[in-house]
Amino acid sequence: MLYAFYAAVLIMAAFLIALAVLLAYGMIAQHRARRIRWISGTEQDRPVFLFENETLLDATSSGRQLLETGPRTGSAWARLAGVLSPQFPELAARMRDLADLGEITVPAADGQGRLVATWQDGVARISLDTAASDNDPPALDRHSLSALTEEVETLRANFDHTPHPIWRETSEGAITWCNAAYLDLADGIAGSGDLGSWPPVRVFDLSPSDSAVGVAAAPQRVPVSIPGQTTRHWFDVTTVPLDNGQSIFVAIPADALVRAETALEEFVTTLTKTFASLPIGLAIFDRSRRLAVFNPALLDLTVLPADFLISKPSLSVFLDRLREARMIPEPKDYRSWRQQLADLEAAAQNGTYEETWTLPTGQTYRVTGRPHPDGAVALLFEDISSEMSATRRFRAELEAGQAVLDALPQGVAVFTSSGVLSMSNAGYADLWGNDPSTSLSDVTISDAIGRWRDHAAPTPIWDDLRAFVAQPGHRQAWSAQLSLLNGQRLSCEVTPLALGATMISFQLVRADTVQPVAPASEPSVLPQVAEAKA
Repeated sequence: MLYAFYAAVLIMAAFLIALAVLLAYGMIAQHRARRIRWISGTEQDRPVFLFENETLLDATSSGRQLLETGPRTGSAWARLAGVLSPQFPELAARMRDLADLGEITVPAADGQGRLVATWQDGVARISLDTAASDNDPPALDRHSLSALTEEVETLRANFDHTPHPIWRETSEGAITWCNAAYLDLADGIAGSGDLGSWPPVRVFDLSPSDSAVGVAAAPQRVPVSIPGQTTRHWFDVTTVPLDNGQSIFVAIPADALVRAETALEEFVTTLTKTFASLPIGLAIFDRSRRLAVFNPALLDLTVLPADFLISKPSLSVFLDRLREARMIPEPKDYRSWRQQLADLEAAAQNGTYEETWTLPTGQTYRVTGRPHPDGAVALLFEDISSEMSATRRFRAELEAGQAVLDALPQGVAVFTSSGVLSMSNAGYADLWGNDPSTSLSDVTISDAIGRWRDHAAPTPIWDDLRAFVAQPGHRQAWSAQLSLLNGQRLSCEVTPLALGATMISFQLVRADTVQPVAPASEPSVLPQVAEAKA
């Protein structure tokens, strides 16, 4: 009995569940049938839509054709709003009040129709009514409609495959149309929660002056930040005004251009800092010969005022001011000076100008002209006064040392470690009848010994001299005597100098101090002298 009771209860419960499901299905079917009945058979010739939130429940055939002309991305409502926005720009704002009002009517922008939207049981019914007019064009035949449809498909495909964002706005800034690239960018900025909404978010923050309708403004560079990305993207936005009071905007990506401009700006900044720290004065004149760039060192070297240089004077005016400031060597006459300026410009343009200016102030400048590929000319001013002073002092010391050598009674010749004659005095030239300073080529120890051998009696000291000059390491001074062909006797002193140099001096010997001379067949005197020194 207990089992029979349980079985009866289970059968009753199953019957009640099945009855509840059938009742619910019937209510849903009845509710849906009522929705579908909102579109009557007489309305198939005009666009009518049924929406639940943003989901399309039903539409007439003409409505579905109209929906196909819209964007291919986003929800059905977003696509329809994109199609109707040019004719009903206030549609998106008015539809927010539909649930509260129950019914709204939105007139077309051209006054040739209206949009009627009603709300019932969470379902929005939207119908489009077109007012008849005597000016309406005649109905299109099937072939004309097919051609227009194909043209629309071609235009849509062209715009949707364009990688640059393109959109259309009214004078109030409402977006009425955009291509797929703009929608993709807007979806990335809005986030996944706002995908498919219409109108899409404003991606580019344009100032009113740049987005004003009817004004062909210059391209504006606008940054765009996408959530989740640390790098900002840059676009050059161009505005194209239309006759109907709207404007088309085209955004060209400019990231590569911005990076290049940033790198160029950093490079110019680096050059500017480098030029500012240079002790050499720099003046760059452009192709029209006006001062374009200068550094602070030019102010110090030329003593020209900063406001004059900032005014970008021409090259001739710049040189005139240098002459007035006595920063150019004073010529004999003004005409020749002007000719020198013309020669300076021509030589600098060819890259051949380099001159040393000795100024009346006692300073010395080295002025160099360097051409640039674009026709510009750079002048470099370098103060070499200290360098010239050091050169003059060194030259004076050399002349003083030469004068001291020339005052010595003996003939002196100094050879380097490589055996090349580096210095000789007047006594040497008188003794051997040859002045090495007049020779354009180097005089080696072998050349000198050849001359000495031609004017002296045979002696073994020539080979000793050649070996001593080429000998490296520690050396000791030694001396010897030799006879000239004219019977005179010479004393030869050989002295090692620093850096491997050797000084050889020759002096005539008086008759009362003459020492016996070893015959030519005797061995070298160098070892004997070394033993004597030891």
